[in-house]
Amino acid sequence: MTKERLKSPRARLFFALDLPQELRAGIAAWGEGELRDPALRAVPRESLHVTLAFLGYLPEAEIPRLEGVLEKLEPTAPTIELSDPVAKPSSRRARLFVLPVASAGALALQAELEAELVAERLYKAEKRPFWPHLTVARVKSAGRKGVPPARVREVPGGLPQALLQPAVCRRLSLYRSELGPRGARYAPLARAELSDE
Repeated sequence: MTKERLKSPRARLFFALDLPQELRAGIAAWGEGELRDPALRAVPRESLHVTLAFLGYLPEAEIPRLEGVLEKLEPTAPTIELSDPVAKPSSRRARLFVLPVASAGALALQAELEAELVAERLYKAEKRPFWPHLTVARVKSAGRKGVPPARVREVPGGLPQALLQPAVCRRLSLYRSELGPRGARYAPLARAELSDE
């Protein structure tokens, strides 16, 4: 990496599969009833996505190269199917609630994206297998190191049947994540529309 890139300001970046607007709206409506426990901070509707590659902090000077990776891809728009919420890492020590995503297309897209990023030396492949999921809520904590997360008394219930139906995701985006006291805000830097064929 050149000295100029090392001196560049850094950005927290990731690639994600965007959800159709109607699916985002349906998840948000479900969340209004199911993510009401005071210990939970629901992910805002506009921030719902399926992360394909979390890059961490990279020099801002690398953003054009990441945009180039996005332009190289020729993926098909994947069909996804959501499942009922799951607590992570466990129901007793929940820090997140996620909706697992079943999608052969998303798995193929993530593998293609990862291969391109690794070839460009912009990403180090994860050791664990990719597990597609959608984070819908985070558990609040006191914010001090060593303090356990708050206890969730009202665990979110299952999704309505309409949200369990297959949905097609037609956009892949490069996002900048900006951390703040109310959680992360995501700003799209580049987007690619995905083909149906």
